[in-house]
Amino acid sequence: MLKNIAARGRSPKLTKLHKYSVAGVATLGAATLAFSLAPGGSHTTTDAAASSTAPVAYSGKQIKGVESDVAGTSAADLKAKTIEAEHKAADSAAAAKKKAAVAAAAKKKAAAEAAAKKKAAAKKAAADRAKAATASRSTQRIKMQTVSAKTYANNLDGWIRESLDIMKSKGIPGSYHGLHKNIMRESSGNPMAINDWDINAINGIPSKGLLQVIPPTFKAYHVAGTSWNIYDPVANITAACNYAADKYGSMDNVNSAY
Repeated sequence: MLKNIAARGRSPKLTKLHKYSVAGVATLGAATLAFSLAPGGSHTTTDAAASSTAPVAYSGKQIKGVESDVAGTSAADLKAKTIEAEHKAADSAAAAKKKAAVAAAAKKKAAAEAAAKKKAAAKKAAADRAKAATASRSTQRIKMQTVSAKTYANNLDGWIRESLDIMKSKGIPGSYHGLHKNIMRESSGNPMAINDWDINAINGIPSKGLLQVIPPTFKAYHVAGTSWNIYDPVANITAACNYAADKYGSMDNVNSAY
C-alpha cells in the first residue's frame, strides 16, 4: 500500500476563511435537508397555524370582556340584594319595635286598670266598713240612750215596773196586777218586812222582803243582773216570781201563802 509521504509528519491547519466556509456549507446543507423532508402541505399548515393564532388571541380578549361583564352584573345584583335585605331587616326591626311598643302600652294600660279596680275596691270596702261602724255606733248609742233614758221611781210602782222589765227579758211570766196583789198580802209593800212567827221562822229561816222569800229560795231562784241582797225590792220580786213560775206557772196564779 502506498503511503502519503507528503502528509506524514504534519497536520494541515484550517484558516479562519476555511472555518467560515465550512460553517456556511453546513448551515445551507441543513436547511436544504429540512426543506426536502417537509411534506407537500407544509406551507398550508404553517399558514393555518398562523391564521389560527390570531383568532385564538382575539377570542381570548372577547371572553375576558364577557367575564368582566358577568362579574359586573353579579356585583350589581349582589349589591341590590344586600340593600333589599337591609331594607327588609330594617322593616322587620321597625315592625318588631312597634309590636313591642303596642304590647308594652297594652300591658301598662291593663296594669293601670287593675290598679284602679283594686283602689276602687279598697275604697268601697273602706266605705262599707266605715258605714257599718257608723251604723253599729249609732245602734249602740240608741240602745244605751234607750236603757239610760228609762228610769224607775224608787217606790212600789217603780220596783214592780223594773221587775217586770227584767222578767220580760228573762222570759219569766207575770203581770203588774199579780205582783201588786201578792206584795200587798205578804208585806203591805214594805221591803224590809220579816216574818218571825211562822214555821220558817221557827226553823230559823224566816221569810223576808216584799214577797216574803226565805234565804234558800232566794239563792236558788236569784235572777242574774239583780242584787244578791234579799231585802233589795227588785231582786226580791224577780226571785219570788221566778220561783212562782217554776212551781205555779206564774205569780198571777198565787192567791195565798206559797
